[in-house]
Amino acid sequence: MLTIPGRVHRGFCDGLTRRDFLKVGSLALGGLSLPQLLAAEAEAGSGLSHKAVIMVFLAGGPPHQDMFDLKPDAPAEIRGEFKPIPTNVPGIEISDQLPRLAAMMDKLAIIRTMVGAQGEHAAVQCLTGFPEGISRQQGGRPSLGAILSKIEGPVNSAVPPFVGLSPRMGHAPWADNGNPGYLGVKYAPFTPNGADVASLSLQGIGLDRLGDRKGLLHSFDGLRREVDANGSIEGMDTFTRQAFDIITSSKLVEALDVTREDPRLRAKYGYGDMKNVDDGGPCCMDHFLVARRLVEAGARCVTIGFGRWDYHDRNFIQCRERLPKLDAGLSALIEDLHIRGLDKDVSVVVWGEFGRTPKINPQGGRDHWPPVSCALLAGGGMKTGQVIGQTNRLAEVPKDRPVTFQQVFATLYRNLGISPTTTVPNHFGRPMYLLDDFEPVRELI
Repeated sequence: MLTIPGRVHRGFCDGLTRRDFLKVGSLALGGLSLPQLLAAEAEAGSGLSHKAVIMVFLAGGPPHQDMFDLKPDAPAEIRGEFKPIPTNVPGIEISDQLPRLAAMMDKLAIIRTMVGAQGEHAAVQCLTGFPEGISRQQGGRPSLGAILSKIEGPVNSAVPPFVGLSPRMGHAPWADNGNPGYLGVKYAPFTPNGADVASLSLQGIGLDRLGDRKGLLHSFDGLRREVDANGSIEGMDTFTRQAFDIITSSKLVEALDVTREDPRLRAKYGYGDMKNVDDGGPCCMDHFLVARRLVEAGARCVTIGFGRWDYHDRNFIQCRERLPKLDAGLSALIEDLHIRGLDKDVSVVVWGEFGRTPKINPQGGRDHWPPVSCALLAGGGMKTGQVIGQTNRLAEVPKDRPVTFQQVFATLYRNLGISPTTTVPNHFGRPMYLLDDFEPVRELI
């Protein structure tokens, strides 16, 4: 770990301090160091426009019929405890647990008929568009963030193009920020919440000496000789200097520091914590605010893992705990993007790996239900204020307009100005299309 000692500041909701963000090694990239990331950025080059995506993964499979597809006329064992409330778009209703989102339905698009889930407790399909099994058979499909890193590169050399905010979870496939797959680890996400990847430390170099580049780079020489001896990093000299440039620019550190925001705005996002629930993730509303700050600073893709939604028991108790948090953080993010004029350039997608059973089980929960699920989209210049698709009266299957994960990805790529017919090389240099289904969701464009 490349550690630059400094004064300790008040921490964020995840327990990290600003000092932690000066630990270059601990900002892990799935086993990749910051200098290696910079090498990848140099190879990829820089894109001309700054379109971006914020992907919010609700780990475990959120209950679609308790959020965006309520069935008030269904039998009690189906409809559950929540009531539909009107939104600011006539004729559209969502859960009474989501009043803030209901008040901005004109800025949202809800898909009630997501199909194609495989029942896998993993984030991979929501990050790549491919089920885990198919991705593995094809050598590891890259996530959208990795694709953006490869094709577009960084907007600003001081800000990684792909940042993953999902924290560690007991069930590791839920904590996936987006695997680079066959593109290689150099396109993995920059993860501020990741594990340390090295044990390198600069001794005696404090913040008061950061301006002394010559002295700092002299300290790098010993590290370089040690690393070069085992051949683990190529070209460390050049890219370590660039890593130092990132630290001295402070652009990334500032983007990660939500304490720089107006306290009134931060309060609107809400305050969460980093206490994991069972084997899932916490609800940290700061991550929504950090995501906005990162895309504003130059990130092209930011992934968030929010909460744990695998409610086989106490479904309504747990929903009452977490749906209001999702409502607060997500509504604040979308409103913020509009106020700042970012709504045409930044797409937001919120979903989980599958839906939940229509019938409530004896433990008061809903079990896994791959046949249909839901998704929420916003921004990106998409046509909002609408619901796409309709399920049958028990929310079991689509009644009309089934939408696949890849069709949503095709829409996101279109928003980013990238054709899904674009190809990237796999491990063997064979060109691979970004998707198998090139058709976007026509209602959104």
